[in-house]
Amino acid sequence: MSRSRRLGIALGLNIALVVAQVAFGLAAHSLGLLADAGHNLSDVAAVVVSMVAVRWARRAPTAERSYGYHRGTILAALANAGMILAVTGVILYEGLRRLGDAQPVQGGMVVAVALGAFAVNAGAALALRERGSDLNMRSALLHMVGDAVASLGVALAGVVILLTGRLLWLDPVVSMAIGVLIAVEAFQLVRQAAEVLLESTPKDVDLDHLTVAMADVDGVETVHDLHVWSLSSEVRALSAHVVLSGHPTLEEAQVVGERVKAAVASPFAIAHSTLELECESCADGERGPCGMDAGVTTDAVALHRHP
Repeated sequence: MSRSRRLGIALGLNIALVVAQVAFGLAAHSLGLLADAGHNLSDVAAVVVSMVAVRWARRAPTAERSYGYHRGTILAALANAGMILAVTGVILYEGLRRLGDAQPVQGGMVVAVALGAFAVNAGAALALRERGSDLNMRSALLHMVGDAVASLGVALAGVVILLTGRLLWLDPVVSMAIGVLIAVEAFQLVRQAAEVLLESTPKDVDLDHLTVAMADVDGVETVHDLHVWSLSSEVRALSAHVVLSGHPTLEEAQVVGERVKAAVASPFAIAHSTLELECESCADGERGPCGMDAGVTTDAVALHRHP
């Protein structure tokens, strides 16, 4: 089943859940249910953003977007995190206010609705589950899993209130605990998305091992000015200067370059490699490697012959 279809299933489930939680939360005077509804409302928006990003990422590259629209999924993850933090702020504020003015809660209704929410969120999580590492899809899945856990917490508070007839403070406390859970999730999303946008080296890529793998290719002498970054959670790019052994012809150099690309493609999951092929290592400039005196470097596929 495609990602768009699975996101559509999660969207439909969450819309129905939000309507039910708001209606029953108001009737039961339960901040826990309303807080959970607020989180699920942010999930509805998040799933919509994720669906748009998935379709956006499929668009073909253009002259203005030569790498395509892969970063759309990362921007979607950041947007989702921002919505989560906004909802969290409202939940925490209302929870603190309710602690000083606890209102009666209909425990039976709270338990029933919370258990129903757990079932819906668990179903949505199963629909979104996949083995891939796409940050956009993984963030949507974490939303559903977090909601399922939060719903169980609300149900537990409702059971305690139903059995004791007291401890009304449990409802706002559970709502604030949900808020903390959401905030932690949001900050993790921000951190991971920021790593991609800052073009950091992927955490599972060891540059030393990558350099060795490239240098072990027949015809390669050394590798320098190596950079690896992510276009999205699943698409990586590489640029490097590769010093070739001897003084090969252009055709021979191109063969070596293709071997280097093949050596890094599967083991390091690098989809796009840009190599500058050299017969001798280029000189470093005052501000950076390989003559980068102006603070700007241009990556190109070329064969440099030095006299």
